[in-house]
Amino acid sequence: MTEGRTPSHLAHSSASPTAPRPGLADRIHGGWLGRIAGNMLGKPVEQGDRWTRERIDHYLRRADALPLTDYLPPPPSAEDAAELRPEWRQCVRGGIDGSCRDDDIDYSVLVLELLETHGTDFTTEQLGTLWLRRLPYLQTFTAERAAYRNLAAGIRPPLAATTDNPYQEWIGALIRADVYGWVSPGKPRRAAALARRDAVLSHTGNGVYGAMWAAALIAAAFEAGGPREAVEAALAHIPAGSRLSRAVRHTAALYDAGAGWADTLTEMAREVGHLHWIHVVPNAAVLTAGLLYGEGDFTSTVALTVRGGLDTDSNGATAGSVAGVLCGAAAIPPQWTEPLHDRLRTAVFGFDGVRISELAERTYRLAVGSPDSPTGPDGMENS
Repeated sequence: MTEGRTPSHLAHSSASPTAPRPGLADRIHGGWLGRIAGNMLGKPVEQGDRWTRERIDHYLRRADALPLTDYLPPPPSAEDAAELRPEWRQCVRGGIDGSCRDDDIDYSVLVLELLETHGTDFTTEQLGTLWLRRLPYLQTFTAERAAYRNLAAGIRPPLAATTDNPYQEWIGALIRADVYGWVSPGKPRRAAALARRDAVLSHTGNGVYGAMWAAALIAAAFEAGGPREAVEAALAHIPAGSRLSRAVRHTAALYDAGAGWADTLTEMAREVGHLHWIHVVPNAAVLTAGLLYGEGDFTSTVALTVRGGLDTDSNGATAGSVAGVLCGAAAIPPQWTEPLHDRLRTAVFGFDGVRISELAERTYRLAVGSPDSPTGPDGMENS
């Protein structure tokens, strides 16, 4: 069945359109919670060449879990279980006890540490040093692992991104961008500039533009009237002629024309589906579709994004971050947040077991400026 423009489960809205806007602290907390929940929703099926959109929905139908309004159900058969990622038991309904450790969230923790230590004037070299000090090598992948290896060998940026690195336009830099948006509420240009300085450690071209777009998208969401407005605002901060910009605009145009969610993804697969399932461009199309067709509802947004396939945990994380900023933490339905028990698992040295609320509070201090943060009240570096 082809789904229409409005998902059938929008009735389970996480916030009333007439409700007052949540405060900044609640929205930053919503970004953290949404990122973690969206990541965990997509993690069991994070294998885009195997878990296609059609196969994910087949799994959900067999488990009687469509419409998807909660974490993935346990696998209905041993055969299904064998196809899921090994961590699935910690990420499905009934098995969640705190967050599941994942690199998408590790980088958010690292960026928070970076900004607390060096402020918004951090250098790409300082970021690389932080990776070597705080992040285990075997918890890095694709472009990040190539850059890490180059850094350890004494190769400095920008060569760290281009030496023996075939993954320069994959999604890795995009997944590192959220904190730059959270600390730049309503300032997408600033968020994009910060994300670019991070991204060039490991990526080039569309890989860098993906990070800039994601950071700008999240920053814009603090003031936007909804996801369509935020998506459009973010596009102003990447080159209009880039493949990433064209893919996002094409996806948005299909939405604007009234195409259904499934038809839009089918069309975008014809357009950019020849690229690797971890490449940033096709994933940006899936993410854009999830945001637009989710229409600001938290559950619909993360569910449609993960059902879109490809790099499901990364896309689910970014979609959850945007949706969490739009609605605020208090409005995220409890089935997504209560199993997390306000506890984060991470491979970043010194942070495992930290409270999610503490990370949100520290991010808020950076966003507004305080005597114990590196940034001043206007969000700029203290002298």
